[in-house]
Amino acid sequence: MIKVMSLAIRNLLRYKRRTLLTGLLIAVGVMAVIVFTGLSGSFKRAIVGQITDSVLSHLQVHKKGYMASIDNLPLDRMIPEKPFHKLTDILDQTPGVDGFSPRIKFGAMLSNFAQTTNVRLNGIDPKKELTAVPLLPSRIKNPLNPDVLLTPGQVLLPEILAKGMGIGTGDTVVLVANNKDGSVNGMTFVVAGVVESLMGPGGRDGYLHLDDAASLLRMETPEISEVAVRVTGFDTLATVADRVNQALTPMTTPKGQPLFEVHTWQQLTPFYNVVRMIDLMTLGIKIILIAVVLISVLNVMIMSVYERVREIGTLAAMGTQPFRIMALFVAEGFCLGLTGALVGAVLGTGVLWILNLTGVEVAFGGANQVFELAPSVTPGEVISACLIVLLVSVLASLQPAAKAAALEPVDALRHV
Repeated sequence: MIKVMSLAIRNLLRYKRRTLLTGLLIAVGVMAVIVFTGLSGSFKRAIVGQITDSVLSHLQVHKKGYMASIDNLPLDRMIPEKPFHKLTDILDQTPGVDGFSPRIKFGAMLSNFAQTTNVRLNGIDPKKELTAVPLLPSRIKNPLNPDVLLTPGQVLLPEILAKGMGIGTGDTVVLVANNKDGSVNGMTFVVAGVVESLMGPGGRDGYLHLDDAASLLRMETPEISEVAVRVTGFDTLATVADRVNQALTPMTTPKGQPLFEVHTWQQLTPFYNVVRMIDLMTLGIKIILIAVVLISVLNVMIMSVYERVREIGTLAAMGTQPFRIMALFVAEGFCLGLTGALVGAVLGTGVLWILNLTGVEVAFGGANQVFELAPSVTPGEVISACLIVLLVSVLASLQPAAKAAALEPVDALRHV
């Protein structure tokens, strides 16, 4: 085997220019795959992290039927007090649940005493909300108190709405809301900060304290619109969601229907389709790499066989077994692919290292939110790209190698 590999390398070096060009083509392909995988992966992690850690959390629990009409923020499909306490007991006892936060979601009229407009609001318990969405404070501009997210009597307003109405931190505003019975109530609040917009559901909502939301809606007993749940490990999300679902299944309505429904972040935001599109694009880039390697190595091996017919005939006439001739050409394809893959892997990881040093900023979404990416790839992704190249290189060499091995010595020696 060592002799075969030595001969293969020597044969490749006999045609330096062709070997160099083919190797460079393979290396550029591997580098492109590694760079694209690193950039797309970091973009996906940044967007998903922002959506789950500052708005949605990892999964949400609603009363059955709430999600079907969530655009209207229905107040007649809230989780009553008694089932809510049972739900919190279940979440406390479910392995993998890191924290959860109850929310009251409703629409209201916002007035700055000169203008009035509609606003979507979330009533939250600030301490519990931070356990479910720890990055929420990073979206607040000009906070009244940087150490405290929110206190009773304060409201956080969406950035676009506050900017349009000329409202700033410390201003006094009035919120007017209808409860589920249709009665109207109004309360004054101090603006504690402005919430930066984010793409997706809930990305342009305001926030106020849970007790203020219950008072504004004149709730006689506390009711909850949704419970946002954060899991300890993102990879365990499906397992934890299944555990919560199974624990809630026995809780039913008097008619025997399920009382709750559980949704993961993938089911709550249309951005999940963008994530799937990124995965498909990554697969497409890998398929292009396979095609590049396949065509390049196949072309080189075919040319090599045609140029060395008399040489192959001489080897066969000297008693060299056909399988050794075939192994020689397969080894040449393997060496070509291995060299290109290693050079491409070094170049690809080097480009990602430079991008990490310089930084990559991407604006995304209707709000043109800017994300700073930290592109990186795992060793497994680099190894898999190299293995794909090696496998395709060997496969591409098989047909020309088989053709060389099948040449008759007399016919080969007569070849001109």
